[in-house]
Amino acid sequence: MVHYSKTASVLDERDTGPKLDDELLTVREVARHLRVDDTTVRRWIKTGALEAVTLPHRGKRRGYRVRKMTLDTLLNSPVLPA
Repeated sequence: MVHYSKTASVLDERDTGPKLDDELLTVREVARHLRVDDTTVRRWIKTGALEAVTLPHRGKRRGYRVRKMTLDTLLNSPVLPA
């Protein structure tokens, strides 16, 4: 959102929160979009074929989030990761 300042003729761009491109998806959500198993998505992340954000965790399984923009790029590419 762009705000105009009354005292200056300069545009004041303020951060209006997270953008749609910054939306994060879970491993399960990505798997559903791609119609593959969760394990496949995790393997792609671990091998570097799919870029993801690693979450702090305690326990057996590491948590990941994939940016929606990354998924959209993958969906528009002719070949899925091996």
